[in-house]
Amino acid sequence: MFFDLENGAGQLEIFTTRPDTIFGATFMLLAPEHDLVKQITTPDQAQAIADYLAYVNTRSERDRMSETKEVSGAFTGAYALNPFNGAKIPIWIAEYVLKDYGTGAIMAVPADDERDMRFAKKFDLPIVEIIDKSMYPGATIEDKQGKMINSDFLNGMEVMDAIEAVLQHIEAMGIGHRKINFKLRDAIYSRQRYWGEPFPIIYDTDGIAHALPESELPLELPVLDDFKPASGGKAPLARAEDWVNLPNGWRRETDTMPGFAGSSWYFLRYMDADNDTEFASQKALNYWQDVDLYVGGTEHAVGHLMYSRFWHKFLYDKGLVPTKEPYKKLLNQGMIQGKSAVMEVTLEGGRSLELHVPVSLVDDEWRISLEKFLGLQLTDNRFEQIDPSSHVTVVTDADGTKHIPLSQRVEKMSKSLHNVINPDEMVERYGADCFRMYEMFLGPIEQAKPWDTKGISGVSSFLRKMWMLFYDEYSGKNLVTDAEPTKAELKVLHTCIKKVQEDIERFSFNTCVSAFMICVNELRSLNCSKRAVLDELVRLVAPFAPFTAEELWHQLGHETTVCEAPYPAFNEAYLVQDTIAYPVSINGKKRDLIDLPAGMSVPELEKAALELDTVKKWLEGQTVKKVVVVPGRMINIVV
Repeated sequence: MFFDLENGAGQLEIFTTRPDTIFGATFMLLAPEHDLVKQITTPDQAQAIADYLAYVNTRSERDRMSETKEVSGAFTGAYALNPFNGAKIPIWIAEYVLKDYGTGAIMAVPADDERDMRFAKKFDLPIVEIIDKSMYPGATIEDKQGKMINSDFLNGMEVMDAIEAVLQHIEAMGIGHRKINFKLRDAIYSRQRYWGEPFPIIYDTDGIAHALPESELPLELPVLDDFKPASGGKAPLARAEDWVNLPNGWRRETDTMPGFAGSSWYFLRYMDADNDTEFASQKALNYWQDVDLYVGGTEHAVGHLMYSRFWHKFLYDKGLVPTKEPYKKLLNQGMIQGKSAVMEVTLEGGRSLELHVPVSLVDDEWRISLEKFLGLQLTDNRFEQIDPSSHVTVVTDADGTKHIPLSQRVEKMSKSLHNVINPDEMVERYGADCFRMYEMFLGPIEQAKPWDTKGISGVSSFLRKMWMLFYDEYSGKNLVTDAEPTKAELKVLHTCIKKVQEDIERFSFNTCVSAFMICVNELRSLNCSKRAVLDELVRLVAPFAPFTAEELWHQLGHETTVCEAPYPAFNEAYLVQDTIAYPVSINGKKRDLIDLPAGMSVPELEKAALELDTVKKWLEGQTVKKVVVVPGRMINIVV
């Protein structure tokens, strides 16, 4: 669709999927790389546009696409004209518009697009409501539902009718046409690296490619000691000249297949791994069917999930697998996030810019000293052109030290955001088991979780406490005995076994870690160092803290690895209570606590409570109106 530019300066071609919203278009957005930007930018906006283009050049296309919460842009000074009413529409540039999408230009309708709305609010641009959705409860800003308002000849129409009506007008006026767009990114299939399936392709002396005959398959990689690329920009396999160069003068392909070539179907091979004639027999495939559970992060979806589904559907269409889908259930684990340190910089013209500062340079109050910042200006091209005295807020402490305040933000851990926590440092300081368990302890597996190094001390303390069930904290003496465990100790142990087994089935690993902490604390309060209890505890904790468990397993006298030991079995009998501790209250105020057999009747509980010496003392001169008994919970005497 074409919009005339003000003063006959030409036309702006835009692509939109919602022509019905044209009367709500209050500004236009061009990709910063759009060919018209230089042509239409007015002299008074030239510096602002130049500054913004310099900023955009520091951003990758992926960063520009993934940023959803913040918007940025610059005004060109030019205007387009609405073809239906002649209204002037200001033209801006914004990084979230990409040159390769559509025409690299969009009409922005802030009332019906969340990102356009954020842009309009940030730069104080008009927002015109053009769809009344009151008749559709639950309809979101993006839904094509409602009646048109403030839209000239479209007023009163349902959205879908309005889309057809405005398309007819646009085509009748000769200012645009309907078009179906398809967008597909090719999967680059070859890799110039050693690790990967070699292509069964050979080239004749004229460079013509030929497929290897099936009798020479599978083609296996040659053994290499040096995996670096060969000279002349060739792949590592080019180093294996005896393998590459065939006796007849032909040559093998030296590129290898990408990781997803094998990962897209390897689970099928597991179903029949020893089959030398086919990737898996129909008998094995029909027996195993598909994968019960697929665990992967959302960022893994395109890299593997999409390709494996595509691959599987191809095999299904060829009649080689019995199922349409490769997996029965999908579980996406959440991402570990990091805390970023963000500095706000004001450039000439008043435009603000946010820059991420390495968290390693930030103090406990989320500030960076002026000295460290000046050091960044010498080493990081993001900061080189910033004058801190005029463009960055500087705070001077009482002792004269100068700091720059920073804001804190929770984001994806990324090198570009300078908020990565090196796991090697955590392992060096706390150990691999502690690091592993803390990651599980952060929260539910499906949720994104911010990393906070301060919280790891709790898991470290738990592991030390568990160790002290085996050894004296100060002397290091071995405390393990062969005495028979008490009912209380067995109850603690089997309560933990039950909880952990149930939560593992639900992938609730954070609550498993909590259960371990409770169990160890209760065993310590019981002074339990009984071999029969600790032996099962070590086996229970082994999947969560394998190194600590392996060490303690051998300390208990076992010669085999704990990984080969059977996982503990929950025994319901150990959770049956013989006695119950009843708080005894008078008029709701607790006066005593009594242990009574679990099977006592209500009259027996009343009698036992009234016979307590403490209760008799408080009842002197009082008349008992009634006794309220909640079996298993409490006894309250009303006077």
